[in-house]
Amino acid sequence: MRGENMRNLGKRVDFHTHTIFSDGELVPAELVRRACSMGFKAIAITDHVDISNIDLVIPRIKSVSEELGRYWDIAIIPGAELTHMPPETIPRLATRARELGARFIAVHGETFIEPVLPGTNEAACRCEAVDMLAHPGLLDKHTAQLAKRNDVFLELTSRSGHSLTNGLVARIAVEHEVNLLVNTDTHKPLDLIGQKDAFSVALGAGLTEEKALEIVRDNPEKMLKRIASK
Repeated sequence: MRGENMRNLGKRVDFHTHTIFSDGELVPAELVRRACSMGFKAIAITDHVDISNIDLVIPRIKSVSEELGRYWDIAIIPGAELTHMPPETIPRLATRARELGARFIAVHGETFIEPVLPGTNEAACRCEAVDMLAHPGLLDKHTAQLAKRNDVFLELTSRSGHSLTNGLVARIAVEHEVNLLVNTDTHKPLDLIGQKDAFSVALGAGLTEEKALEIVRDNPEKMLKRIASK
């Protein structure tokens, strides 16, 4: 079964990456070029934003995404990761990000290796303008139910530290039928992974092969269609 699934993984899509516009090491062009060389179908650039830099970062990501998209055979999605904001401000900031041109909005979740404010996960999953809650950490059932209700995807991550709770996130997400995505939270060149490694991340979170295949092949297509419809 593993070999058959490996042959049917489709093309890679990563919805969580960073550039020099926040704390990444690469300019957007190099990040996208590396994704192209690995055969990616699409990549979202989701640099960290808060109220201090949102007006600066998103228009520039939007501009470079449009420019590179004219020349390279890859879908480049301008996005943003709302990071360490007071939970009460998430709806307002998500709306502002949309106005500025972000087509994919993630919220930096309550990973237990960083001092994210309690209530961030819940606020993100209550907000219909949010597409994904990144590395949710110690996800609870109530938050998962909100994510299901508002169609907020949850993330399994390959990033060290954040990935320690992948098993918990996967179990609760499956229990409550919440969509999952496997992303990298890329900050440096070697962070990007291919479909086989993404499939392994999903399996390592305790998912069945069938569920892992759904998450790495089918769920990104769901998200791409959602982005295209907005």
